Amino acid sequence: MTAKRVWLAIGLAVIASQAGHLLAYQLRFGAAAHQIQSSGAHLYFSGLVRASLGVAAMLILSGVFVVGLARILSGRPIRADSTPPFLRLLAAMFTLQLAWFAGQEVVEALVAGAPVTSAADLLLWGTLGQLPVALVAAAGLQWLLARVEAAITEIRIALASIPSQLFSPGIAIPIWIHAGRAWILRSAAGASLAKRGPPSFVRFSS
Repeated sequence: MTAKRVWLAIGLAVIASQAGHLLAYQLRFGAAAHQIQSSGAHLYFSGLVRASLGVAAMLILSGVFVVGLARILSGRPIRADSTPPFLRLLAAMFTLQLAWFAGQEVVEALVAGAPVTSAADLLLWGTLGQLPVALVAAAGLQWLLARVEAAITEIRIALASIPSQLFSPGIAIPIWIHAGRAWILRSAAGASLAKRGPPSFVRFSS
């Protein structure tokens, strides 16, 4: 993947890891999950989840807008561009999410002065929480990479053709000019049209 794609995948993995974090706590603590995540070193978590979900929603809406705009400008459906295989994206997203989840848990435990969760527990609950979210995130990332990049290309092509359409020659505006005892009909078309077309004026004697 290109550098832009890599950074997009990392950013989306960090956002998705918060949803996976929430799911892992729901599976592990049940009804007490919300209370645990809203107290002590986890006090920040609910706000972080809301912010992450908001950013994810903005990414999706922005992608839909870009694809829709490209379709309007080009007048044809946007075909998917080449993207990494889904399994590769899934593996990358899951690995990044699991690493972020484990690091977040360790930092929270150190801040609270509590015992650090064992590696086995982090792996187990991290996998249960992050893998389902990684499936959804990888599918969304593949859609964004394919459609949005193709849509941006279509938009660039459409915008590049606008100036030539706006200033294309072919329209001549007749202007009558009184010179001496004669009326002269001049054409207000562009210079390129005047050079290739018929004479630029017609003289009518009085």
